[in-house]
Amino acid sequence: MATSGTGISVETRYFAPAKPSLPALALQATCLADSYMLWIGVTEEAEENVGRAASQGRLGRDWAVAMPAWKTLPATATPLLRSSSSDVALSLATRLARRFGKQIFLSVDVPVSVGDGAEIVVEVEKALVAGLKELEGEK
Repeated sequence: MATSGTGISVETRYFAPAKPSLPALALQATCLADSYMLWIGVTEEAEENVGRAASQGRLGRDWAVAMPAWKTLPATATPLLRSSSSDVALSLATRLARRFGKQIFLSVDVPVSVGDGAEIVVEVEKALVAGLKELEGEK
């Protein structure tokens, strides 16, 4: 984990493919005060080299920000950048903000043409939840 003097840290996680037909995923999480900036994408890097995955990916393929519910206001989200072929980040960021109660900046760099598009999205969500639970110290 890389930590700056301001309490900002960056962690990278590797998620092995759940099936041989699916690619491995890499998650880079920048932990800020009450928010996370997350990039998740497919990687061909070995687990020991997963730190290189984010620099080889595209931040703006599908990028959204979501805020958790506050008082009587529901969770809200907006796309920041996206390609015409994907809008996965918006709904995922909203669900993560609701679940973890933090602002979520989420970039999803996964081509929907990989395997069954819905299947890879499910694996992306599982990896994001597992990664955030680990960062939050949950089991």
